[in-house]
Amino acid sequence: MQKPPRKIGLVGCGTIGKSLAVQLDKGAVPQAHLIAINSRNIAKAVTFSSGLQNPPKVLPLPDLVNEVDIVIEAATGEAVDKIATLTLGSGKDLMVLSCGALLNRTDLIDLAVTNNCTIYVPSGAIAGLDGITSYASGKVDSITMITRKPPDGLRGAPGTRKSGVDIDSIKEPVKIYEGSVLEACRLFPSNVNVSAALSMAGVGASKTTIQIYVDPGINQNIHEIVALGEFGSLEIKIKNLPSESNPRTGKISAFSALATLKKITSNIRVGT
Repeated sequence: MQKPPRKIGLVGCGTIGKSLAVQLDKGAVPQAHLIAINSRNIAKAVTFSSGLQNPPKVLPLPDLVNEVDIVIEAATGEAVDKIATLTLGSGKDLMVLSCGALLNRTDLIDLAVTNNCTIYVPSGAIAGLDGITSYASGKVDSITMITRKPPDGLRGAPGTRKSGVDIDSIKEPVKIYEGSVLEACRLFPSNVNVSAALSMAGVGASKTTIQIYVDPGINQNIHEIVALGEFGSLEIKIKNLPSESNPRTGKISAFSALATLKKITSNIRVGT
């Protein structure tokens, strides 16, 4: 018996949010119907919604949560607390794209447990989280991510400013951060959410290391993952094109969220 369609509410009408809305409107996930959106800029949200084939309602966040089955956060890390608290507190499932904001938030996990709902974290711009999850069931010696982005992909981040590197004058790749994922997500809140997803799939944000390079010679966001442990070794390399309207975000991010929705609504699941 096929699962009934899930009613989707989308919070955020930026690059990823709009891409998600357009794909859902086209029927990319047959069993997921976008029925409501919310944004900081209501006027822009109304204009955007009216241009879709099946315009979703533009609602205040509390009303959106009440009307849907799943809320998708495609806003900002700063907005996650409010969105998550209201959604999980209402017993509704939540998909979080700004997943760096979930690190060390055991209170939100507890809220989901108390209200019998689920937090979904898509893989985002990386691959191999199924393997990382499997390997983390055994003894892991280390998990390291090496992220390389063009200057526009790291521009304006607190961690970029703290590094003291003038990203507009460098001619060669420069490492601007090395340390834990936990600290990296604080210093680069809009740039390395993929590392948060990696850490949650594996050994945690304090034990997962990330190196961040600004590279003027590339036009892609490049992520390399190296995991070592009793299973042997795992090496993954991903090259993603950034979105034209937001160079901090890879084009794959929205498709990862769609893939997660397909898995949630499907009667068959492939992969760990």
